[in-house]
Amino acid sequence: MKVMNWSAVAALVAATSASPGAFAQDVTSTLAKIQQSGVIAIGHRETSVPFSYVDANNQVIGFSQDLCNKVIDAVKVKTKRADLKVRFIPVTSQNRIPLVQNGTVDLECGVTTNLAARQSQVTFADTFFVATTRLLTRKDSGIKDFPDLAGKTVVTNQGTTSERILRKMNEDKKMNMQIISAKDYGEGRLTLESGRAVAYMMDDVLLAGTRTLTANPSDWIITGTPQSSEAYGFMMRREDPEFRKLVDDTLEQTMKGSEIHTMYDRWFVKPVPPKNISFDFPMSDSLKQLYAKPNDKALE
Repeated sequence: MKVMNWSAVAALVAATSASPGAFAQDVTSTLAKIQQSGVIAIGHRETSVPFSYVDANNQVIGFSQDLCNKVIDAVKVKTKRADLKVRFIPVTSQNRIPLVQNGTVDLECGVTTNLAARQSQVTFADTFFVATTRLLTRKDSGIKDFPDLAGKTVVTNQGTTSERILRKMNEDKKMNMQIISAKDYGEGRLTLESGRAVAYMMDDVLLAGTRTLTANPSDWIITGTPQSSEAYGFMMRREDPEFRKLVDDTLEQTMKGSEIHTMYDRWFVKPVPPKNISFDFPMSDSLKQLYAKPNDKALE
């Protein structure tokens, strides 16, 4: 799906009255708003390979987006809007939750971790991926695990679980690390490749994606004892059980079927754009168990 440049994002937020019919006068309903406006607003990431990113043709692609497309199709059926338009809105770690809360984004389909603390702000759909937080570093850096970062400069992404863990580790263990908070994965990779940081802490699967985008992927390794498990889920506004049920039902049907394996292999086993390099990241047993019995539990 192609990224569309919209100059009036606020117009979507202004749609507050539902059209007659299936959703009556429920002005708080996401589905009512979508039905009336004929537009669904999808939050996406720009550089989160292979989950959600923009390709050379200005299209939003990735594993998250493939699953998101299933939800969009279900929304078309539910609202009887076969002509439904998709408004793609790029989000960052810093603004993704506010944009969902204020109605700018109807469904955030990126790589957001379901945390108990966030559940008071937004609703999470069923988990679609589980990752662990580790380190990406050069093979010859001498960095094998987190204690090796003492006195070194480390990069992570601003507003993420990794940033919180890293700063707490630095304070609790008096490691004297210099922590750089990048705005996104593109900036984090550039910080690492340029030598400004000796390691990049983030979710292992996203670090695998970052590695594929470096000049020489074979120069880099993912290492370190996992510091947390991250349950990724799509975000939507709270207090909207009808929309939540549609999203969860759609994801559950997809994850319990055979198609999820085809989707997974496409993005984590086979070569992916933009460099057509494979992540070589086979589906874990824990993820297979999750797909057999989907849930929306935070792992923290």
